[in-house]
Amino acid sequence: QPVGKHFKEKPFTKHNYQLEKGDMLYVFSDGYADQFGGPKGKKFMYKQLKSLLIEISTESISNQHQILASNFESWKGELEQLDDVCVIGVRI
Repeated sequence: QPVGKHFKEKPFTKHNYQLEKGDMLYVFSDGYADQFGGPKGKKFMYKQLKSLLIEISTESISNQHQILASNFESWKGELEQLDDVCVIGVRI
């Protein structure tokens, strides 16, 4: 469901999580997952993004930034970037 105005608005669902010191929280736009690339020119997809974030979550924030940027450029290859890409990570 989009955050802005939409023709079929539904109420948001509230979720509560017990966070612990060292946990990572990520908020991201659809730009990374929707980027075409790879060997078959397909979208990166959310499942692959989730796996990547889990894989790098124990790295330092600066290393995570480098890994995400490098991976994105490698995936995109010579294809045009389609959308804005925003990934925000916060360590508790």
